[in-house]
Amino acid sequence: AALVRPAAEGGQVVVLADPAHPVVQALVRWDPAGFADRELTEREVLHLPPAAGVVSLSAEPASLTAFLAAADLPPGTDALGPVTLTDGQERLLLRCPRSRTRALVAAVRAAGGVRSAHKEAGPVRVQVDPTEVG
Repeated sequence: AALVRPAAEGGQVVVLADPAHPVVQALVRWDPAGFADRELTEREVLHLPPAAGVVSLSAEPASLTAFLAAADLPPGTDALGPVTLTDGQERLLLRCPRSRTRALVAAVRAAGGVRSAHKEAGPVRVQVDPTEVG
């Protein structure tokens, strides 16, 4: 909207979305800072990035179990799942306080190294602070 010509010069912004959606409301009110504050507060309550560190692991069930067995997760790490994906794989979310994210990533990296050294079959997809968790 900021890139549109002024209304006096014929500029228009058309939003084709639910007017009650929080993003649309932030645009209508021209309040991106307020929207960002609300979004961050919600994420803090839910312990989601950027308020918390999240690592998503996706793999076949046996590979996921072996990966977790090899991981020395830092204290305060919560495991959410696993949930079955449409392709027969499972996804598990590891969540920790933001202050322990580096330790969580190091533990996941080390577990991947152990699996690689043992030449364990089945890839494990690792995503740090994924943009989508659902």
